[in-house]
Amino acid sequence: MENKLHYGWIVIVMGLFTTVAAHGFGRMAYTLLLPAMKEGLSFDYTQLGLLGTGNFIGYLSMAIIGGFLAARFGTRAVITAALALMGITMILTGLAESFGFAFAMRLFTGLGNGAAYVPAMALGSAWFAIHKRGFATGIVSGGIGLGTFLSGLIVPFILKSYNADGWRYSWYILGVLVLIVAVLVGIFLRNQPAEKGLTPVGQKDAPDKAAPAPKVSSLDWGAVYQMKSLWFLGVVYFFYGMSYIIYMIFFAAYLVNEMGYSQAWAGGLWAMVGGLSIFCGVIWGSISDRIGRGKGAALAYLVLGTSYLVYALVKVEAGFYISAVLFGLTAWSIPTIMAAAAGDFVGPKFAPAGLGFITLFFGIGQSIGPALGGYLADTTKSLTTPFLVAGAISFTGMVFSLYLKKPAQSQ
Repeated sequence: MENKLHYGWIVIVMGLFTTVAAHGFGRMAYTLLLPAMKEGLSFDYTQLGLLGTGNFIGYLSMAIIGGFLAARFGTRAVITAALALMGITMILTGLAESFGFAFAMRLFTGLGNGAAYVPAMALGSAWFAIHKRGFATGIVSGGIGLGTFLSGLIVPFILKSYNADGWRYSWYILGVLVLIVAVLVGIFLRNQPAEKGLTPVGQKDAPDKAAPAPKVSSLDWGAVYQMKSLWFLGVVYFFYGMSYIIYMIFFAAYLVNEMGYSQAWAGGLWAMVGGLSIFCGVIWGSISDRIGRGKGAALAYLVLGTSYLVYALVKVEAGFYISAVLFGLTAWSIPTIMAAAAGDFVGPKFAPAGLGFITLFFGIGQSIGPALGGYLADTTKSLTTPFLVAGAISFTGMVFSLYLKKPAQSQ
């Protein structure tokens, strides 16, 4: 019985399934469906962009509120309901005949995405001791890359199989897959180890002495959001949102429109990024477990910033490959570390609320980044400048990360 699998590992697998469904199927697949939706619904690029904006507005809104709801009503109920909402609205997206209906469905899908993703990323804080928290959170974040990779296999096959209606069947099938995950989560997920008569994984051997639970009563929510350490964590997260999105959005356009490579070559390179990113959360979560969240985030920012600068300055295939590998192995490092750090600062019960709060800062950065990058590209007539600026922003995040205090010092 001593070697019996701890239920925390089952919970983390449910978290992995959640991020595969929420981010990989509900969010990342949209990029692959854009061309077919444009043709099938006779939308222009502005309308397609607004659909993406609607999805992001929903995601950011519920990422903040969803964390609070999970801390208040339980992670299991919130994630299950959120995935159910996503699955239904994704299926309904496939029935869209007008822009208004499609926009509403993407908005509701975004709401479900945010409400599922943030509580899932906080599962490691509830079920794992502090010295294993980053590793566990990394497994959950690996679902982003895995979901993106699976979408890259599923969606093109469906589009080819159903021709003009391929985008509709893609939404139907992806929506059903999300509903299946919702059922699995509802059956197997549990909110806290105490529900199974357990302590967090690793706590028996190494209690969380370094992170005493903050003195916040179950009703004193204001105290969570007044913590200076949480605000500073949000600032650190802001620089990631502002920088990584520039690289992601302009990655293919830079190669195709400015460097003269084919769309297929750019797509292949991006697929490699997606494949590598499956493992980056575990890698960087484990690093932050060993050297601390602040130093781990600083090192991750250094690698990300280097990736952006290499992409901008080393304008040969070798440079593009090096940049893609560096980014792929570090893509979701900061979200993983931030999720673990939020749990360190506010404790397992309030981890979803804390992560939801700092996600606001990330969202603001992610909103500013594309506009800034586009403006710089239009002004300088080159995408080199946006990547250089992304590198500078990332290095700024590195400096701020070094000043991130440990939980025991911040309480």
